[in-house]
Amino acid sequence: MTDEKKYTYQSIARSVLDHDIDTMFGLMGDANLFMVDHYVRSCGGTFVPVAFEGSAVLMALAYSHVSGKTGVATVTHGPALSNCVTALTEGARAHLPMVLLAGDTPVMNPQNLQNIDQCELVKVTGAGFEQMRSPETAAYDIAHAFFRARVEKRPIVVNMPADFMWQEVAHKKTVFRAFTAPAYVPEGNDLDEAIGMIASAKRPIILAGGGAVGARENLIRLADRLEAPLATSLKAKGLFNGHPYNMDIFGTLSTPAAYDVIASCDCVVCFGTSLHHFTTDRGALMKGKRVVQINDTVTEVSKNFHADAALVADAGLTADNIVYWLDEAEIPASGFTKELDIASLTYHPPGKAGQGKPGFINYVYALDRLEQVLPKDRILTTDGGRFMTEVWCRISAPDPKSFLVTANFGSIGLGLQEAIGAGLAAPDRSVVLFTGDGGFMMGGINEFNTAVRLKQDLIVIICNDSAYGAEHIQFLDRKMDPGLSQFDWPSFAEVATALGGKGICVQSDEDLDTAIRAIESRDRPLLIELKLDPNDVPRMRI
Repeated sequence: MTDEKKYTYQSIARSVLDHDIDTMFGLMGDANLFMVDHYVRSCGGTFVPVAFEGSAVLMALAYSHVSGKTGVATVTHGPALSNCVTALTEGARAHLPMVLLAGDTPVMNPQNLQNIDQCELVKVTGAGFEQMRSPETAAYDIAHAFFRARVEKRPIVVNMPADFMWQEVAHKKTVFRAFTAPAYVPEGNDLDEAIGMIASAKRPIILAGGGAVGARENLIRLADRLEAPLATSLKAKGLFNGHPYNMDIFGTLSTPAAYDVIASCDCVVCFGTSLHHFTTDRGALMKGKRVVQINDTVTEVSKNFHADAALVADAGLTADNIVYWLDEAEIPASGFTKELDIASLTYHPPGKAGQGKPGFINYVYALDRLEQVLPKDRILTTDGGRFMTEVWCRISAPDPKSFLVTANFGSIGLGLQEAIGAGLAAPDRSVVLFTGDGGFMMGGINEFNTAVRLKQDLIVIICNDSAYGAEHIQFLDRKMDPGLSQFDWPSFAEVATALGGKGICVQSDEDLDTAIRAIESRDRPLLIELKLDPNDVPRMRI
């Protein structure tokens, strides 16, 4: 059906609504301001203005992760798009579908001050590029970008020349259905070999990654059939919460007891994971055992580790198929779970009160207390930094969709932006962000007021060791002066209050009690600044 004549900017805005996307993140400029205005005033969409262009992409990525929809962001041209490079790379490596509507300088004005080759800029990030070919094809090009984002599972940047915007077009609603059927269940020698390895295992473990989060019940059924414990990669954290044989995270983040169990097993059956070297401890955890890998994306199979048997297939369907053949062959259960002390597998030694030096709180003790009092139905977000692995181990998340890792590109300063996007995707839930002092100064301080303006239920916990911690420890390891890694930051608690939230500085166990009471009575974004001794923060477990 063809609508009445519209301008191109109106057709673009309507195309976003045609895909049932009612929230857009961005920063307006010459090439997108009229589109944003029409999206809000005439289409009824919600526009979330950010302070920095890259923040819009990060918010859209988190929105996509939590909601399951395609996130949408918009920026103008040149430096606006170049400010999104880190965020686009993060999204591409996280395999999150989102569309970035990026303006481009007028085709007829190649000498424009902000003109750059935007295609080449986008290509280096790993994101996809979709050129808007003409005003008449605007709706089609937008629809194709949405299709690509969902199928390719990465950000797609739509390049929109500014001189297209005020040309008249006939808008036609265009939506392309993405493929949603699960990958096939394999047959033949590879499947037979994989099932043979699983059937003969005496101490098997079922490992799930981010690509298997939709197959929870199927994997539990297989684990129960085999009497095998369950574990996850970091990105699937929380998938097996509540199961009696849940080992939690597999790899360098495992507890000592879980690490020993992994070392003693003879077969690891891996679903939806690329077996990153943090998961395998650079291959050490896979030595001397059979490894079966099932992944529905061929580029993820043997990407980081060459398994003994590999199947390009759907996790849930394949798990069910394995159970079927085990039953057909009357293969007995392994009995492995009966050997395990389950309580020890997820036990991390707790911190103790009174261990912090004067002026500092003990980090592990603070995390253990916060785990007890933070909202249970929370969305957990972490920024990058040396503090993060202890958070991953000690702070729980309800399920993988409620857990956002912003370290896919190894960057810091991305956490608060993703926390805001997550909060907009689930406005009835609390969002908890753990970030470092350096990361907050880099990317959080300029968006904290955005959370205040949006009246979000956000709790930000800054692990402030007044240093770039990863660099600090490297200086110490080489017996060098760490002074250049240390910083005299402002009071983050006072900054948060000045920006319209509430800030509390924690330098003692008594201050922590005050912060806990503030969590219970919060009525605006809350920032808790944990003052940490830079020489008394646990090392990263990766």
